[in-house]
Amino acid sequence: MPPEQSAPAQARVDSWTWAVRLFKTRSAAAEACRGGHVRVNGATAKPAQQVKLGDEVRIRAAGVERIVIVERIVTKRVGPPIAAQCLIDRSPPPPPREVLASLPRRDRGSGRPTKRERRETDRLLGRTEN
Repeated sequence: MPPEQSAPAQARVDSWTWAVRLFKTRSAAAEACRGGHVRVNGATAKPAQQVKLGDEVRIRAAGVERIVIVERIVTKRVGPPIAAQCLIDRSPPPPPREVLASLPRRDRGSGRPTKRERRETDRLLGRTEN
């Protein structure tokens, strides 16, 4: 940033998380805030909540929690090297691949029964009016 421009003291949380590349789009950042997936200093954040230096921002996206500390305020999207300077990443390390592979996965279609399967079950149990 050129020296003649002073950095802002605060920024909207949706704008800052988008600017430091934690979300692909600003609307995705705002949607995550509205959905309760973004917390600032432990409290659920609305998109317009202001963040300042030293704030802790927790983001839960795609089943992964990111914990970052605001190191520098930016409101315009910046490149990855500059974005890395704007935050301190305190996220826990991802689980090893062996653990991810051992987690149970439900087969497609094995969840809620389809309408056809429900009718067949009703017929077998004698719950039909026919």
